[in-house]
Amino acid sequence: MRPPPLSLALSTLVRLCPSPGLGPFHPPPRAALSAGAAMEEELKCPVCGSLFREPIILPCSHNVCLPCARTIAVQTPDGEQHLPPPLLHSRGSGLPAGAAAAAPPPDHETPAGPACGGGGGGGSAAGGDHADKLSLYSETDSGYGSYTPSLKSPNGVRVLPMVPAPPGSSAAAARGAACSSLSSASSSSITCPQCHRSASLDHRGLRGFRRNRLLEAIVQRYQQGRGAVQGASAAAAVAVCQLCDRTPPEPAVTLCEQCDVLYCAACQLKCHPSRGPFAKHRLVPPPPPPQPPRAPAEAASASPGAAQGAPSAGGSCKSPGASGAGAAGGGVARRYPTCPDHEMENYSMYCVSCRAPVCYLCLEEGRHGQHEVKPLGAMWKQHKAQLSQALNGVSDKAKEAKEFLVQLKNILQQIQENGLDYEACLVAQCDALVDALTRQKAKLLTKVTKEREHKLKMVWDQINHCTLKLRQSTGLMEYCLEVIKENDPSGFLQISDALIKRVQVSQEQWVKGALEPKVSAEFELTLDSEPLLQAIHQLDFVQMKLPPVPLLQLEKCCTRNNSVTLAWRTPPFTHSTVDGYILELDDGDGGQFREVYVGKETLCTIDGLHFNSTYNARVKAFNSSGVGPYSKTVVLQTSDVAWFTFDPNSGHRDIILSNDNQTATCSSYDDRVVLGTAAFSKGVHYWELHVDRYDNHPDPAFGVARASVVKDTMLGKDDKAWAMYVDSKRSWFMHCSSHTNRTEGGVCKGATVGVLLDLNEHTLTFFINGQQQGPTAFSHVDGVFMPALSLNRNVQVTLHTGLEVPTNLGRPKLSGN
Repeated sequence: MRPPPLSLALSTLVRLCPSPGLGPFHPPPRAALSAGAAMEEELKCPVCGSLFREPIILPCSHNVCLPCARTIAVQTPDGEQHLPPPLLHSRGSGLPAGAAAAAPPPDHETPAGPACGGGGGGGSAAGGDHADKLSLYSETDSGYGSYTPSLKSPNGVRVLPMVPAPPGSSAAAARGAACSSLSSASSSSITCPQCHRSASLDHRGLRGFRRNRLLEAIVQRYQQGRGAVQGASAAAAVAVCQLCDRTPPEPAVTLCEQCDVLYCAACQLKCHPSRGPFAKHRLVPPPPPPQPPRAPAEAASASPGAAQGAPSAGGSCKSPGASGAGAAGGGVARRYPTCPDHEMENYSMYCVSCRAPVCYLCLEEGRHGQHEVKPLGAMWKQHKAQLSQALNGVSDKAKEAKEFLVQLKNILQQIQENGLDYEACLVAQCDALVDALTRQKAKLLTKVTKEREHKLKMVWDQINHCTLKLRQSTGLMEYCLEVIKENDPSGFLQISDALIKRVQVSQEQWVKGALEPKVSAEFELTLDSEPLLQAIHQLDFVQMKLPPVPLLQLEKCCTRNNSVTLAWRTPPFTHSTVDGYILELDDGDGGQFREVYVGKETLCTIDGLHFNSTYNARVKAFNSSGVGPYSKTVVLQTSDVAWFTFDPNSGHRDIILSNDNQTATCSSYDDRVVLGTAAFSKGVHYWELHVDRYDNHPDPAFGVARASVVKDTMLGKDDKAWAMYVDSKRSWFMHCSSHTNRTEGGVCKGATVGVLLDLNEHTLTFFINGQQQGPTAFSHVDGVFMPALSLNRNVQVTLHTGLEVPTNLGRPKLSGN
């Protein structure tokens, strides 16, 4: 039923029963898709939540800040008894401010100098060496353990207890004490904060981790870009507080990296205290004002030093990204990456077994000598190509996701409009029965509203879910593109495998069906206003629509020999009931359609069709309201030639079949009949039978027969078979025990008998070894025929089918009688 005009229905609604539940739907706020904000999630440490500082790569391919790696390193149970009585400190509070300033930043790429403690004696330096000797690297196993730490930090990973500095001691001594406590333990481990995999650490500690120089460069470039944008948009050269209500605002004294807000001293105490949820936020000095661009002469004078690079120690491989690193780093030349095991050697090859760059000394002296290695540049290009190819797939899915979001938003609008239409229709129908339908009308309106709200909620949930996936994919894409821009092969190869896997997993998230609406914008609600007033309280929505048009699943429709298989389904978001389906097929010549199947199944196979024929098929659904419209017509072509075998179900029990039912013999001295699995009623068909064994001059018979032929006598002795029986010297045609046209020439071992059934001309012809045997054997052959054969135990033949009708057969031999 078509709803009445919207204006009339709305006026009736307002006049009759204005309901607060029928107001306009207010969607939840949409999540903003910011490209920079999306990629920023890829640049934050999972432990501290800040941008990566000195990131290192864990064996599980995740990244973590080097200082954070020290805080999440743990002692295994065997070594926990050696831990000093510690005090758990939050990140950054383990050392006093002065000591932290005095301590040098940890850098596992520094070739010399203690890692724990800057200026102490020999004992202090020796103790400090153990601070970085916390590594997941292991040559004896995968490195992954199953130990679950008992002491947990709020983010779910074990925090290494810091040894408090004794009064009057230096920061270096405090760090040395902590490192000494670690070295005294039997073993140490570290747990990845993302995948929660833990591993034992070897003697090298954090020096065993490879530094993620690409990620570090991208973070630096991102910070510079963000600072440039903020500096360009600032009205003054000096950063000012963003929360001050004074005019002009007070100068900013600190910047929160998590909130990304500048605070003055007063606003920080009032709006961002260092306690509660803000205790873990990292406060840094405000960024300096943007510097004016340098003159060309200054840039030219600074470029030679930045662009100049040191040659490789191996003398054969230079870092492809060295020349461009200086520009990305603000004019400071980037150091060539060196091997952690041979600190004076540059990377020159890539170990395929270990999936890591190596130097030439690693191949000559180290554990990579027997591994498969490839040139660094070649593997760099290969992995870049793989990542780019994977990104193309994610990019396509992201484009589809954006189009899908537009589709969902259109559905929202349609749901709003259709909801109003159905509500108006409902009110218009109830207006004539206002006295008796007032209470029931409210229930029905509530049902419509709930249906609308349900559909809207489903669509919004899908929008939010898809938006989240799109944001994650966009951030990953931008991060991968930044990685691809880097010209550091070894650094790229360190993370390329993990990135490729992540991109592939991201692509797999967009599975088939993920970009399809879960609900329809249509409201399958129809109100029948004809019942009597006594049935007012039982009034409800009923289904009065015909079933929808079935959708043919073309990918499942197929033909095999002379049978066709068709599949169909009900369209999605259809609430009309379907009691069954009717499948119709024409006669293969463009004639009238006829019903070949009626039932509830959605898959049907029709056998016994004509070979080399074109059939048209269609399907329709029915329910209690009637028969729905037809589906689109599908055209199916049966096989040009017949492929068949001997039928073990229709043959005599003495028949013995082998070779996938293509070879036949018999266990009896009497002739027994076996039929083929195909049936012919039109067209031209040809098949051959090869004589594999022929002993004691038997009389095998070849031809065609009806399905009801007698099976325990020679083929052709009843009126259901047309055959040629042949011995070693001559042959005869036989039907109804009538022998005709004796022809010289018989069969022997190795002979081939051909059968040509022409149902267009209604003739049957036989051939022996490519020569026609006698004249046309039978004329006026009409009906349905099956290939047939009779033989005894002295004969064995093999069937050959799927043959084209030969055009070079020899002339017929003259019959002897």
